[in-house]
Amino acid sequence: MKKTPLEGVKILDVATMIAAPFGTALLGDFGAEVIKVEIPGRGDTSRSVGPFKGEEPLRWPGLSRNKKSLTLDLHQEEGVAIMKKLAATHDILVENFRPGTLEKWGIGYDVLKEINPELIMIRVSGYGQTGPYHKKAGFGTPATAFSGYTYLQGFTDRHPVSPPFSLTDYICGIYVAFAAVTALYNRDISEDGSGQMVDIALYETVFRMMEFLVAEYDQLEKIRERAPGLAGHSSPSGTFQTKDGHWVVLVTSTDTTFNRLAKAMDREDMLTDPRYHTNARRLENNDETNQIVEKWIVKLPREELLEKLDSYGVPVSPVMSIADIFENEQYKARENIVEVKHPRLGTIKVPGVVPKFEKTPGSIRSVAPDLGENNETILNSLGFTGEEIQRFKERNVI
Repeated sequence: MKKTPLEGVKILDVATMIAAPFGTALLGDFGAEVIKVEIPGRGDTSRSVGPFKGEEPLRWPGLSRNKKSLTLDLHQEEGVAIMKKLAATHDILVENFRPGTLEKWGIGYDVLKEINPELIMIRVSGYGQTGPYHKKAGFGTPATAFSGYTYLQGFTDRHPVSPPFSLTDYICGIYVAFAAVTALYNRDISEDGSGQMVDIALYETVFRMMEFLVAEYDQLEKIRERAPGLAGHSSPSGTFQTKDGHWVVLVTSTDTTFNRLAKAMDREDMLTDPRYHTNARRLENNDETNQIVEKWIVKLPREELLEKLDSYGVPVSPVMSIADIFENEQYKARENIVEVKHPRLGTIKVPGVVPKFEKTPGSIRSVAPDLGENNETILNSLGFTGEEIQRFKERNVI
């Protein structure tokens, strides 16, 4: 078998819900060995988050594949002792408790780095480990509002709209994976080979994408208001309805792509019209520009429209439902949806592995674990005997 990029990297996932666990799942897809540390009897709170089929959480298989489950009560001394033994043999520990929690339990980074100077600790929290807000409870949706994103989303005559899923958590998970491989690379090329602590705030991961907003306010003192689409960047752009009642999203982010659209619409007069001939002028006349496009699109059925615009190289996409996605030829060709075994459902479909490596591709090697499924194997590898493991069970340490 081909090697995976992160083969041999050992990660402790001491986290709950989505942001940090999604990051470790990405690392697991590419070969990292991930041990998920969970509360005995209850487990990760994402096990109890919908959607459900009966009592079965349907998010869990995609979020926790390629992981092993170890239950461990970190409120107990024996649980802390086990965690220290684990930290001694692992490369990365990822956690997302409120700042100060691990320190309260006696396993802060200052303690663990004495045990393992090579350990990298990635800390995810709502507002970061520092600053006046660092003690505030932080979840993805409030963090999205704090980032400035929610203020921009929605119709101007209605309230701001939050994303309909945990967008910021998943974006943060990508930063977790990025931080992990960056810190790992730095550790492995540095002279002393020491690890470090990485501090990630949920809100910062979305705010980092707001350079346009920051520069605009700094230089123009403009407060950008909410809009239902790409506003203030390029024109025309938006969501348009076709003759047969379907929706498409079209954007012309450059003058070159607008030129193609004008030719596709048989409106080459717009290329020399001073109201439309550059993006800056079209933005000044955005409503009128969009209306021209809207009136043209509504005369064509979706498939005819898409075929025409694709032939001219105009960026356009149908608005896809999940039912559309399941049937789409591009999704199938890219293996964006794969079927994996499930201990109770038989099989379940989950997102495929991305990105796609040419020589060392990622893979789904194991299904998401049941709670505590790997307790004995992990504890045995640390040198604990069967009798000790049984005592841990009786005392609810595991």
